[in-house]
Amino acid sequence: MTTVLFFAQLRERLGCERIDLELDEPLGFDVFMARLANELDVDAIRELQAENIRIAINQTLLEHPVEVVPGDEIAFLPPVTGG
Repeated sequence: MTTVLFFAQLRERLGCERIDLELDEPLGFDVFMARLANELDVDAIRELQAENIRIAINQTLLEHPVEVVPGDEIAFLPPVTGG
């Protein structure tokens, strides 16, 4: 099972904090996003692909995710704001 986590305003926008996907094999990140698009609406996918969204795989922030392996944990992190 591959776990996809959404934080802060992404979680609020999507109405959920996680989605579990069953992957049978490693997927390139673009193919993974297409698979995730089966679970979310088009606007949500656009938000997840925004330039300011950070992505972590297995709790490691990545600049350019390459591959998602079954069992990975993928987290989408919105920009941090403070005051």
